[in-house]
Amino acid sequence: MFGKISKDIGIDLGTCNTIIYIRGKGIVINEPSVVAVEKGTKKVMAVGAEAKSMLYKTPGNIIAIRPLRDGVIADLESTEKMIRYFISKVIPRYRFIKPRMVIGIPSCITEVERRAVEESAYKAGAREVYVIEESRAAAIGADIPIWEPAGHMVCDIGGGTTEISVISLGGMVVTNAIRLGGDEFDEAIIKYVRSVHNLIIGPNIAERLKIEIGNASPDKTIEKVEIKGTDAITGLPRRLEIDSVEVREALKDPIVQIIDEIKATLGKTPPELAADIVERGIVMTGGGSLLKGLPKLISKETGVPVILAERPLECVALGAGKYFENAKGFDSTHSIYDSLNG
Repeated sequence: MFGKISKDIGIDLGTCNTIIYIRGKGIVINEPSVVAVEKGTKKVMAVGAEAKSMLYKTPGNIIAIRPLRDGVIADLESTEKMIRYFISKVIPRYRFIKPRMVIGIPSCITEVERRAVEESAYKAGAREVYVIEESRAAAIGADIPIWEPAGHMVCDIGGGTTEISVISLGGMVVTNAIRLGGDEFDEAIIKYVRSVHNLIIGPNIAERLKIEIGNASPDKTIEKVEIKGTDAITGLPRRLEIDSVEVREALKDPIVQIIDEIKATLGKTPPELAADIVERGIVMTGGGSLLKGLPKLISKETGVPVILAERPLECVALGAGKYFENAKGFDSTHSIYDSLNG
């Protein structure tokens, strides 16, 4: 009875953004994973986009916190408050009929970190909590037929982690995950601008450079953007014009690490499934996959076609939200598989 009248909620609890899907409504929340609290009392002053605008700009009595780091919970209390705020925003009466929550998590997290995710969801008002690997959720959200007896590769590049998995018959055959994502892209740009131009910039400006002129492959046109920061030598404010060639150079190291992980995953894949992947391609999801020229570069380096999912940012939340529908398919697929194999 509760299953019919309660809400099923899929959550992509990301390092950079929290995305929430409600069955029957679609994506209802897509906001930064930031909480602003009052120092001392820990009273919540703002959550999401409003809190992000305060990040690195708050007075002494207010602290803007990013409660997740590298895809895992760094501040349990703030995470619980953030989830509770987002859920109450879209389901005002959820306290009377508590929802079931399915949350996408990186496969590389520890059991302690996994329990922290579950605990924060229960404290936020969930009746039941399920966790699912991000790449499996992303595959479901991207409408990949993972229940077939065929190999499908998904590369999900989030804010704090990158997960590459080969999935067949609904199961994870091979998976590699590294704690590297969009945040490391921003950090690489910050380091480059400081070392080459002696200019100190913040994460928000680095993120803007990544989005506006960031690229992984050479382009026909060279784009330029003017940024402002603090001169590392004089300590005075300064302007700088930077181009897309320099941003590509800055992003070289983290991109190479991701490509190496993809190659390592392909190397561990059984030959029969590898043949399927060569035919079907690698599906890319997550915000990091939107970096201009990245799918093209990965295809060139691996020799495998690369397809960008239709809604890469939302795939994990969509897949988590559709978990219960797909769980039935998973059970039936495995019952057939088990009967055929005695």
